[in-house]
Amino acid sequence: MVLARVSGTVVATHKPASMQGLRLLLLEKVDATTMKGKGDYVVAIDAVGANAGEIVFYVTGSSARMTEATKGRPSDATVVAIVDEVEQDGAFVYRKANA
Repeated sequence: MVLARVSGTVVATHKPASMQGLRLLLLEKVDATTMKGKGDYVVAIDAVGANAGEIVFYVTGSSARMTEATKGRPSDATVVAIVDEVEQDGAFVYRKANA
């Protein structure tokens, strides 16, 4: 799983019928220690209802097609969790505002 921040959405009007109704998110990978963006982006299917600014976990490869939302669909990256907290060496490096 990879940590990332939701930086926006991607709209694609022409896509396979199997992808109709799926929400696409623009994610920026983040450094787990500083929680700062790395400038490395990926588009992922949203399987959990994530919103802009939230820290999420996403999976790639065959794991991206193992959620209820993505079974049998062409996905190479899928958001599978919204992060509430990140703790490292006994200190919180991230806490969601309303966790």
